[in-house]
Amino acid sequence: MGDTNLTAILYKQGDLRLEDAKVKEPGPGQVQLSMRDVGICGSDVHYWTHGAIGDFIVKAPMILGHEASAVVTKLGAGVTSLKVGDRVAIEPGVPCKCCKFCKKGRYNLCPDMSFCATPPIDGNLSRFYCHDADFCYKLPDHVSNEEGALLEPLSVGVHACTRAGVTLGSRVLICGAGPIGLVNIVTAKAKGAADVIITDIDASRLEFAKSLGADHTVLVTSRDPLDTANKVEAILGDKADITIECSGAPPSIRTAIFATAPGGCVVLVGLGPADVELPIVNAAVREVDIRGIFRYVNCYPTALAMIASGKVNVKPLVTHRFKLEQTLEAFELAKQGKGVKIMINCEK
Repeated sequence: MGDTNLTAILYKQGDLRLEDAKVKEPGPGQVQLSMRDVGICGSDVHYWTHGAIGDFIVKAPMILGHEASAVVTKLGAGVTSLKVGDRVAIEPGVPCKCCKFCKKGRYNLCPDMSFCATPPIDGNLSRFYCHDADFCYKLPDHVSNEEGALLEPLSVGVHACTRAGVTLGSRVLICGAGPIGLVNIVTAKAKGAADVIITDIDASRLEFAKSLGADHTVLVTSRDPLDTANKVEAILGDKADITIECSGAPPSIRTAIFATAPGGCVVLVGLGPADVELPIVNAAVREVDIRGIFRYVNCYPTALAMIASGKVNVKPLVTHRFKLEQTLEAFELAKQGKGVKIMINCEK
């Protein structure tokens, strides 16, 4: 088998293969890209192990991957914003650009969004890939390809902290020290948060969170959400102004509400069960706002500026590196929950 365009294709639950796919030509407004680094996201692993995430079901072969950087190799008709040889970060969602949500600037809510590696849309874990030029962001010379790929999870942190209203002096609780919890740490600190406290059930993850700038950590040892909330309050000396819940675990969501100050805000980032029992009266009578986020919107330029300026350092997030030929090995490691961010390099 040749590997001109070696590609990671998920055929069905548990069936991930490396195959040589056809190299596509860029359409109008698109660029052809020689892929560089692609990070493995929890959603990629979930599609592989479960075959679905909620209503998004793998019904036909689908290419995985959506946290990516690349080099422009061809220009489609009408593209003037990029040139061949430009290194870019790829924002993986391309909206219709015409609906009311797109026109209001909330294109992440577009009902016709084409998002990489979300059924039935192919991702970009391959040698070559085509994408809309206006969702490719040129990387400065001093920003690495890996950092470019990390703009995707970092943009989630930017969107969450923006929705939460994190600002100078904020006391922020982050629930869950996985990759998304970690990017929320660096984003909250960059936005001026005075105190960032993070919870998790894994002590090693909390140690890693401290190294990224968390001011305090709480090891969760009880399933009683009030117990954890009380520990948070004891450390801060008060409840948190803002809580960003990144685990999706029902007890942690309840902790988020209990640990947030009156008039504060809880942002739900992590997705767990479809239905969760919440202390809703507690939130209502204390005017605690509960907000959701869906991916991100207008965040890539901000995330890139944060990295390019040196305000945040995402390099430590990459703990394991593999070649495209080692994709199955990389996914096995991700399934085991090893490391933080596993990066796959797609260069031949």
